[in-house]
Amino acid sequence: MLSPHATDSSPTATDPDGCAEHVSCDAHSLDNRWLSWASHILAGGAIDRSQALEILNSSDDALMDVLSAANRIRRHHFGKTVQLYFLMNAKSGLCPEDCNYCSQSKISDAPIPKYNILSREKLLDGARLAAERQSKTYCIVISGRAPNEREIKAIETIVPEIKQKFGLNICACLGLLNESQAQRLAAAGVDKVNHNLNTSRDYYEKICTTHTFEDRVETLRNVRKAGLQLCSGGIIGMGEKREDIVEMAFSLRELEVESIPLNFLHAIDGTPLERKEYLSPRDCLRALAMFRFVNPSSELRIAGGRERHLRSLQPLGLLVANSIFVGDYLTTQGQPPQEDYQMIQDLGYEITGQAMVPE
Repeated sequence: MLSPHATDSSPTATDPDGCAEHVSCDAHSLDNRWLSWASHILAGGAIDRSQALEILNSSDDALMDVLSAANRIRRHHFGKTVQLYFLMNAKSGLCPEDCNYCSQSKISDAPIPKYNILSREKLLDGARLAAERQSKTYCIVISGRAPNEREIKAIETIVPEIKQKFGLNICACLGLLNESQAQRLAAAGVDKVNHNLNTSRDYYEKICTTHTFEDRVETLRNVRKAGLQLCSGGIIGMGEKREDIVEMAFSLRELEVESIPLNFLHAIDGTPLERKEYLSPRDCLRALAMFRFVNPSSELRIAGGRERHLRSLQPLGLLVANSIFVGDYLTTQGQPPQEDYQMIQDLGYEITGQAMVPE
């Protein structure tokens, strides 16, 4: 499991020019490795699993060097832009799966709203709010193992109307999909489908037994066959080892995922993982940096748990990631949008690709 790292307390010495340094020059050389790796990536190379693990294992003293190197990769691919996403929980609870982290699963006692797929009017209201909040992508999420025919038809009907009225990109998160369902979503105008891997292949059975890691991979493959972009990430802080986090990052790279939402476990009362939180803000930043190194050109989004775990270090997360959700998550609240806008402005970044808001 991740845990706060001890700081380096090596003695210092003063060189003839009066500069305080660590006694060993090797420490400085090691610090330069992050920039060397970034340069290698920008030249078309890649890091391997052992190097990715080194990033997660790096010390607090090395954190700013790691972030600076990851920021070079971010700037190359995304400049100073931030892409905003808005999430609508279009169907809540009522899920037959046993995902340990989820407040909507059949094994959760969390007191959450439970309802079937929202009406056309409510989905349009959500789209309007997404546009007003300067989002470019509207995420329509339904709980459940897989969509039924009524739910697929509802998405097919509403997506063209949303795109015509607001110019929003649509990301649909509907559970497991077969090839036919993915093709229907593509024909309706859906731009990308979200289906998170959530963790590594080896650790998956520790958090869910009603479907497998391979089931999720198959859905992503069906989505790719339909010509849609892939949105897939995971959750950090569920008791996994650092090696599991690395494996998840490399699985996403192998699938060539365009958009990666990285969540930090918000341990919700009533779920099997309640009171399991142990991440520090520095742990979260190291994980974000590792994902940027492994998936340099993918959109990297700081997702659920951002406010709870990064806390005052949220701006440092955007030195590495280039996207956030604005507003609330599925069953937990986010911070007020104005705080996000102010953070982006204070960093000297700009929101890009906003939708249009009808007068």
